[in-house]
This record gives sequence, structure tokens and C-alpha cells, in this order.
Amino acid sequence: MSTLADKVQLELTQAIDHDALVLPTLPEVALRVREAAEDPNISIPAICKVIGNDAALTARIIKVVNSPLLRTNREINDLQMAVSRLGINYTCNLATGLAMEQMFQATTDVVDRKLREVWNKSAEIAGIAYVLCRHYTRLMPDQATLAGLVHQIGVLPILTYAEEHGALLADSISLNRVIEKIHPIIGEKILRTWDFPEHIACVPAAYLNFTRHSPAVDYVDIVQVATLQSYIGTEHPFARLDWSGIPAFAKLGLDPNSQAEDDEDLSAAMDAAMGMLQ
Repeated sequence: MSTLADKVQLELTQAIDHDALVLPTLPEVALRVREAAEDPNISIPAICKVIGNDAALTARIIKVVNSPLLRTNREINDLQMAVSRLGINYTCNLATGLAMEQMFQATTDVVDRKLREVWNKSAEIAGIAYVLCRHYTRLMPDQATLAGLVHQIGVLPILTYAEEHGALLADSISLNRVIEKIHPIIGEKILRTWDFPEHIACVPAAYLNFTRHSPAVDYVDIVQVATLQSYIGTEHPFARLDWSGIPAFAKLGLDPNSQAEDDEDLSAAMDAAMGMLQ
């Protein structure tokens, strides 16, 4: 007889195939920010007007710009100064990613704790991705941050399903197995439904493919390496993999046998990046 995990996995997969799975909608503020960003002539005051309607998001952006990685010799305490410091594109990508946090909430304590756990891990990986991108590639650190923040977005519909099906919610082993197997497929579908650019939308479905080859380093590689590095020093199965055979490390020019902690400056930068997104 099929296990609970197998049954749920089959049901969710069929729902995806038949477009019957209810996908989350992008937060309103993120929608408005992305629409504003599409205007090539958008001004700093105009983008500040969009973001400024969300007090929590405004506070988060000001916190980021005052983090050790980005701050100047004077503290920035208003949104317009923050956007001027970050630039419009960086601000829009950061705002879109950070707005996702409001989606990681639930009505039941069990699911809420799981969502908090997923969001905190995503923020940690996004911070590491930011530093890896900045130090080892010519790609855009704000895009790497966004990719890190949304790469587990596919967990949301699974936990919504679990909230409505007590048997799955009560069986943490089955729930984790379903999340592991299905969230990459759902995540890609969500990001494509939201019209995210291809280089971000493909990340959820590809970042766990440790044999993946691509012509040049990309955001999948960055999130993949960031994910692996986030488990250094833990008992997680990823920490026990042979990283020397993972192409993403070579594409970033990283020695898989050395750890970020071995480079004090890089380690400090990662700590600062993770802190600015929490």
C-alpha cells in the first residue's frame, strides 16, 4: 500500500499537471513595485511612493542599507536616501523579495513554525548568495538575493494543503518528504505564473540538481552553492556530499574543500549579509 507521502505527492502532482493547484498570489506591494520597475523613466520619488505605503517594507529596506555590508559613514534614516544609495533596480528586487515574508504566515501554530523555518532558511541562503555573487561572479547581487529569497516558494502550497489535511500535518516525516520531492516543481510554476524572469524562475527546479552543467555561472549555481554552504557544520545530508564533484563550485571558481570560515573577511561578509535580511 502507498504511504501517505506517496499519496499526497501523487495528488499534488496531478493537481499541478491539470492546473488545479491553487497557487499563492504575489503580495500587492510586490506587484506594484514590479510594475513601477518596468517603467524605464521611473524616478526615485515615484518608487518611494509605491514602497512607502508599506511601513514594514520601508523599515526593512532602511535596515538593509544601514547593514555593515552597505552602509556609508553616515546613517540613512529615510526611504528616499536608501533608494538613492541602493539604486532603483536593486531596491525593486530587494523589495520584491522581502515582501514575500508576509506570505510565510499561517493560522495554525504548527504550520506557522514551519513557514518561519523555511523563510529564515531562505533569508540565510539569500545572504550567502549575495556575498558569493559579489565576490566570485559578475552577475547582479540583488538578483542573487532575490533568487535566494524565493527559491523555496513552492513550500507554501504544500503547507496550505497540509493545513487542510490533518493526517499529513500530524506526520512530520511524510510532510518533509513531500516538501523535498514536490516544492521545486511547484516553486518554478509559481515564479513563472508571476512572470519572473527566466534566470530566477528556473532556480527552484534546478538548484538541487548537483550534477547540473551550464555553459556559464548563473543564479542556479549561486543558490546551489549557498544552500550547501548553509549546512556546513551540521548533520544534514548535504554536508556529507562529496562537493568536489559538483560543477557549480568550479564555475564560481571556489575550492569545494575550503570553507567560507577559512576566509575571515568572507565569513564576516556572509554573517553581515544574513543578518541584514533576517
